[in-house]
Amino acid sequence: MKTNELINLLVAGESPVDRHAMGKRFAVAWVGGVLGALLLMAMVFGVRPDLAEVSRTPLFWAKVALPGSLMTLSLWLSSRLARPGVRGGVAWLLLGLPVLLVWLGGVLELVAAPNGDRAGLILGQTWRTCPLNIALLSVPTFISVFWALRGLAPTRLRLAGGAGGLLAGATATLAYSLHCPEMGMSFWGVWYVLGILIPTLLGAAMGPRLLRW
Repeated sequence: MKTNELINLLVAGESPVDRHAMGKRFAVAWVGGVLGALLLMAMVFGVRPDLAEVSRTPLFWAKVALPGSLMTLSLWLSSRLARPGVRGGVAWLLLGLPVLLVWLGGVLELVAAPNGDRAGLILGQTWRTCPLNIALLSVPTFISVFWALRGLAPTRLRLAGGAGGLLAGATATLAYSLHCPEMGMSFWGVWYVLGILIPTLLGAAMGPRLLRW
């Protein structure tokens, strides 16, 4: 078979790829993950009974701003790393800003509190279960995001897996915040961050295996 004939055979019947295919794939994965995390949270933990009241306070919106911003940035980062040869770039630096702001708020909170209250502010009432609850709620988004990544062409598999795990963890934390009674920045800065790290590290560890072409 001649080269030209082989080329014609390979392209026969092919149609142009939708330029928005990646965005649509991530949109499906993200929406499915969010709905799955919210449904799982409602079924397993339940929505906090005073949510309507507490949602009127600025502190509640500071609480959801941490996972919300990390979710948005990690979605952008995942979509970048889903392309062959593309680096995360400035997205990595931006991911640290919400965490640093919460840590700063936590430090100010602890400095203003009496010495005897500081440990309670960090541990809260749910420190033993919070990270594991977030890890559990990350499962729907973890599955859907890795489905999206597998259908694309990431080449930095460990980084792409970590970004996908980060997206899953942040989405889970956003859903969990609708149940969690903790309202201290020093608590979020430790236990929310730890909960997000669990699927992030798991995604980085599993990325080379699950995302291999």
